[in-house]
Amino acid sequence: MTDSTLLATWVSLEGCFNFRDLGGYETSDGRRFRTGLVFRSDGQQMLTPSDLGKLDEEIGLGHVIDLRSHAEVEEVGCGPIADQATIHHIPLFPETSDSAKARGDFAMPSDMGELYFLMLNFAQAPIADVVRFLADSEEPSVFHCAAGKDRTGVISAVLLSLLGVPEQTIVADYAFSRENIDKINQRLNQAGTYQNFMADLPDGAYDADPACMESFLSRVNQEYGSMAGWAGKAGLDDSVLKNLSQKLLD
Repeated sequence: MTDSTLLATWVSLEGCFNFRDLGGYETSDGRRFRTGLVFRSDGQQMLTPSDLGKLDEEIGLGHVIDLRSHAEVEEVGCGPIADQATIHHIPLFPETSDSAKARGDFAMPSDMGELYFLMLNFAQAPIADVVRFLADSEEPSVFHCAAGKDRTGVISAVLLSLLGVPEQTIVADYAFSRENIDKINQRLNQAGTYQNFMADLPDGAYDADPACMESFLSRVNQEYGSMAGWAGKAGLDDSVLKNLSQKLLD
């Protein structure tokens, strides 16, 4: 397992518990994901004025990709970050508050890794849209959901895989959400839509067990050969992947 000192850099914020730079990771061929360009996060609706100042002055954050459902956004909002950065609402599950609609026409599995694999296929189009956006964006961007570990974790795994970051690093990055998981869960349980969504999820939904990400990546390899194989099925052609690498890799 990758040593924790090699994991992505936390951005310490008062109103957000899982905001970190996805850059810094080394690829299998010795290149490195540039820092300061792509960030991952939990919900940002409670960012403080101090937080906003840090995101503006130290990061220059220009874009926020919100993966939450319409119902989640309606309940808790986007917060003051909407006055500072451009919000792009790309929900992976647009229908929710009803959790059955939220997850689409598939039976809920008993394993989070299998759920992530179902998410990858059910939400193929919006996930591909996020990748395209990050391949084209010139300003620093953050993508986020509510906890910053499930929907955000799938996007992170897709992005890191397509850039050639080793699977053990991807797994470690996913599990890094455990650092502040109690704070994240305490806040999430205050939101009715999120509680409804979580009620039917598999055991481990309130954790970030590395075994779940290992299981997810294994299913991708079994079904598609690699994440690049999935990308081809999702309409992400070689030009998109080339732009992604040119923009994000040293």
